[in-house]
Amino acid sequence: MNIKTLTFIILCFGLKSTLAQRNSSINIQINKGSGSFQIEGGLGHINDSITIYYHRPKNMTSNSKILMVIPGAGRNGDSYRDSWVETSEKHSVLILSPSYPEKNYSYGDYHLGGIVKDLNLNKGVTFKKNSNQVLMDEDIVEFNINTDASQWIYNDFDRIFKVAKNSIKSKQQKYDMFGHSAGGQILHRFVLMHPNSKADRILASNSSTYTLIDFETTFPFGIKDITLNKKSLKKALKKNLILFLGELDNEYEKGGRMLRSKTADKQGTHRLARGNYFYKNSLETANRLNVKFNWKLIVVPDIGHNQKKMAKAAAKYLYTNR
Repeated sequence: MNIKTLTFIILCFGLKSTLAQRNSSINIQINKGSGSFQIEGGLGHINDSITIYYHRPKNMTSNSKILMVIPGAGRNGDSYRDSWVETSEKHSVLILSPSYPEKNYSYGDYHLGGIVKDLNLNKGVTFKKNSNQVLMDEDIVEFNINTDASQWIYNDFDRIFKVAKNSIKSKQQKYDMFGHSAGGQILHRFVLMHPNSKADRILASNSSTYTLIDFETTFPFGIKDITLNKKSLKKALKKNLILFLGELDNEYEKGGRMLRSKTADKQGTHRLARGNYFYKNSLETANRLNVKFNWKLIVVPDIGHNQKKMAKAAAKYLYTNR
């Protein structure tokens, strides 16, 4: 091992240790009702802050469930939190919704989890007038892969859970997750890239694009240039990922942004089709690898690209008759 490599390892270890020490010393208050607290960003963002919007129900106990809600492209954790207040009070669930400020967390940092760097969307991306279509020319858009997984935002979620758990003295060892639109993108990639998390039931709702378990297609549509071994994939395919799709989030839906490109369109030209394609492709991959497949696909009737309605359906799925 040369001196440069050794220095890099020592530096990374020092950064991780410092971050762990700072997190262990965080003292926050989670009072009854709605509020917020802040934690510092993870590695690569330690000078940035993440605001966590929460709702603590009146009847909460140390055995109450904990749900983390990942917002869409608007990063509006307060609105997403508000969509779960009724559920929080009815089923005694602590709601945590992290907001990543766009000025500090770009599309690559948020939607794509920090797996990419040096991404410039000023070239190769156009917005189709009078539509929700975002057209991307894959031959023009350029970026590099960030191979340092410690800088991906997926590491933040267990951190947030631990901070909140310590604050309320919870006995929970796991937490549930719900993410809609961009939040759904984040969560299905979270399962693939970070399968050792403490997250239990993970509902990825109405994503516009997916990262397939495809070793021949480059990221973000495949994993050709991402180091994922069979052991890691086995763990990912065993996670409780639920693809939560609105029946009306189809070719007639005009809400939200819809990314279109030659590779993305191979998955389908609308969110419902792409979600079904991703599930089918993943099931086939699991069978080919001869590994257990725990993912589920649920199509929610009469709902389009609407986070409030999807949240209500998700609440029923997670906390009613269970």
